[in-house]
Amino acid sequence: MVWQHAYDPLGSPLLSTLAAAVPLVVLLGLLAFAGWSGLRAALAGLVAALLIASAVFGMPGDAVAMAAVQGALFGLFPIGWIVVTAMFLYRLSGEAGAIEVMKRSVMGLSADHRLQALLIAFSFGAFLEGAAGFGAPVAISAALMVGAGFPAIEAACLALIANTAPVAFGALGTPIITLAKVTGLDERAISAMAGHQLPFFSLLVPAWMVWTMAGWRGLVGVWPAVLVCGASFAVTQFAMATFVGAALVDVIGGVVSLVAVAVFLRCWRPASTWRHDGGWNHAAHAPTETPHRADSVGRIAWAWMPWAFLSIAVFVWGLPPVKAVLDGRGPSVPLPREVVAPEFPVPRLDGRIAKVPPATREPREIERAVYRLNWLSAAGTGILVAALASIPWLGISWRRACRIWWENLRSLATSLATIAAMLALAFVTRFSGTDVTLGIALTGTGAAYPFFAPLLGWLGVALTGSDTSSNAMFGSLQRVTAEQLGLDPLLICTANSTGGVMGKMIDAQSIVVSATATGTHRQEGTILRRVFPHSLALAALMGLLVWLQAGPLAWMVPASSAP
Repeated sequence: MVWQHAYDPLGSPLLSTLAAAVPLVVLLGLLAFAGWSGLRAALAGLVAALLIASAVFGMPGDAVAMAAVQGALFGLFPIGWIVVTAMFLYRLSGEAGAIEVMKRSVMGLSADHRLQALLIAFSFGAFLEGAAGFGAPVAISAALMVGAGFPAIEAACLALIANTAPVAFGALGTPIITLAKVTGLDERAISAMAGHQLPFFSLLVPAWMVWTMAGWRGLVGVWPAVLVCGASFAVTQFAMATFVGAALVDVIGGVVSLVAVAVFLRCWRPASTWRHDGGWNHAAHAPTETPHRADSVGRIAWAWMPWAFLSIAVFVWGLPPVKAVLDGRGPSVPLPREVVAPEFPVPRLDGRIAKVPPATREPREIERAVYRLNWLSAAGTGILVAALASIPWLGISWRRACRIWWENLRSLATSLATIAAMLALAFVTRFSGTDVTLGIALTGTGAAYPFFAPLLGWLGVALTGSDTSSNAMFGSLQRVTAEQLGLDPLLICTANSTGGVMGKMIDAQSIVVSATATGTHRQEGTILRRVFPHSLALAALMGLLVWLQAGPLAWMVPASSAP
């Protein structure tokens, strides 16, 4: 028997919304204010979600349990798999001494931590977001910044703040592609609309990141480099999104930004060098720490090569033709799909839950619950291939590499359990319909809805940890609401994705990944408190932009070929 969502089970929109918010309040409250560890807070939030879903919203108990199981499995694979393989590669590099060489090479461009953050967190992070997404940019850029001498908490927060403007085009445009499928809007039109919104924030986020780290004085001191970093990415993002499509926006933009900043730093230096460990140093060309002998070009290339392997692997793994082969799809594919990408319908859940209006444009939409173990095409497997290629390159014995692998797994056990609990909570929220209840509360804002549409996407990402999932969850609701209010569906639906990116820095999954990568897995609450105001402020600014584009800036909305 199919169970249908009930978005107002208590017969009062206010009471139903408050009930739906309980798991999120429990999770974030315990994490941010009670000082609980990520794992304890996640388990408490999961228990609250299970109780609300079954006792208040009426979801069958066995379906609730299986939704939690599917979410936990998804947390371990593919999300946890990315964390495990990325940290394995980082530990291999550290074991061989390559991290120290990389640190010195970055300092060769600039000893200034402000400029290093631009290169690593924003530019390189944007490339990784475009190629892999799903936690890889935060994990890798945060770990690299710790290696470059950033305090662990600071590295985690900066990686999270930087991982915003590129997210809508992450994983070769997956969020945009998903939004088009869910809403029935033209994919190229959505890409162009996002390209008319996010470049403003691509200019803003690098400056915001530096200001967060070093204050106004610190920002003023490096504004030319900040401008080069943000503008090179923003211009590329606009051009690619508007005229080419969503797939390669971040990959090309990240490379262009990285090269532009590196070249610019060859001919420009700030008047003062700023570092976390030494403050200001007015001898701009001298680092604040004891000088080291310069490494040769060959030595630097040796140290960076594992990360070149990583970049190549995640890019190749993300290409649709390659992904199809690795998934066992398409004609004359030598790999059986049942072996490389088996699918397991979740018992007691698959086909048993139905969305109803206004969450869908259909009279009733049956929810599928299929766990897909695409172990070969997963981004984490591409990272593992890069790590395996790096073992002989770095001169590490295979026996030592195996020990590092098991040490890596043991050290990440708590973090993996936390990610599993966080995703179990997210899946219970999704299948029970409590997420839609929260979303409907925002749709009652009438003429002000263009401001709140991005906040709905922001809420979706905060709940699920994924812009793709937020688009799948709220895309139809956004279109239905836009049509009821006489607003442009293209603008409002795209706002779900572009507003959602600002929630990426506060979703529990990203918080745990950043803490794991920086060795601060018991300080998730500290990280959340640090980044939450930035997330909310940027989401509000996106809301303001969308509100203006619904009025005086309506000329910025491209024509849509949607039915």
